[in-house]
Amino acid sequence: QVQLVESGGGLVQAGGSLRLSCTASGRTFSRYAMGWFRQAPGKEREFVAAIRFNGARTYYTDSVKGRFTISRDNAKNTVYLQMNSLKPEDTAVYYCAAYPGPYYSDSTEGVVWGQGTQVTVSS
Repeated sequence: QVQLVESGGGLVQAGGSLRLSCTASGRTFSRYAMGWFRQAPGKEREFVAAIRFNGARTYYTDSVKGRFTISRDNAKNTVYLQMNSLKPEDTAVYYCAAYPGPYYSDSTEGVVWGQGTQVTVSS
């Protein structure tokens, strides 16, 4: 079973940047797609970004396109989420996600979740 450990969350002013990291262990990282989700208070968990097993393609929800960038370093078993031009509405707990296969799917069946890291953007 894969284990995921996130880091990099914190408090930042609107317009600022943060980079989240998620390091995986327990299975061959380079064989699986990875993603980031977030959950704001009182809201359901939502998809943010995903990346194929080899990094060849990325996917984003519309609200973060042009501001967030997902990337991965398979040699370090780590996926990143670079977040720029942050807005107060980006405030949420961000979760790393390991997909059950090499490609992104809009289904979360079989996804393994990290413990989450808080991102707070002040206005």
